[in-house]
Amino acid sequence: MFNKSGRKDTPEINGSSLADIAFLLLIFFLVVTTIDVDTGIGLMLPPIPDDTEPPPVRERNLLNILVNAQGMVLLDGEPSAIPEVKNRVQEFVDNQGVDPNLSESPDDAIVSIKTDRRTPYNVYIDMLDEVMGAYEELRHAASMNRFGVPYSELQSDSPEQQEIRDMYPKKISIAEPDEG
Repeated sequence: MFNKSGRKDTPEINGSSLADIAFLLLIFFLVVTTIDVDTGIGLMLPPIPDDTEPPPVRERNLLNILVNAQGMVLLDGEPSAIPEVKNRVQEFVDNQGVDPNLSESPDDAIVSIKTDRRTPYNVYIDMLDEVMGAYEELRHAASMNRFGVPYSELQSDSPEQQEIRDMYPKKISIAEPDEG
């Protein structure tokens, strides 16, 4: 009944439920942890082309933008700062045939973007934002002139929005980078 040796036994902790607790904690942290999903650039890709040759493009209707490995932006071979891209694209697209060095009409204007494999990603994104912003500003101005309402407030897929899109279609060609 009594321990006569004078030695006290130390109580032991029952470890049988420790695995259950660890498993429940694991499930809890898996459920409540959010996992960041990398998002890309949202672009509408054109349909898969047939085997037919694309129609020829007149040189004056093509604005070439090159972003090289050092992050320099070249517009038709001339070095330009990223903030200048928006104005140059707007001037090129909205020329209406006035300047013989720029596009004949917004419908004929094509903006070609080419990069190097080592182009800094943030420079490419900033430059692409400027090009997209140029089209948004052109569409906004056209919508204000035509309907008195900003383009962003036109109903999605409405005839008015489609008319503005037809006036300034986004014709952007993203060329494959050169091997390097």
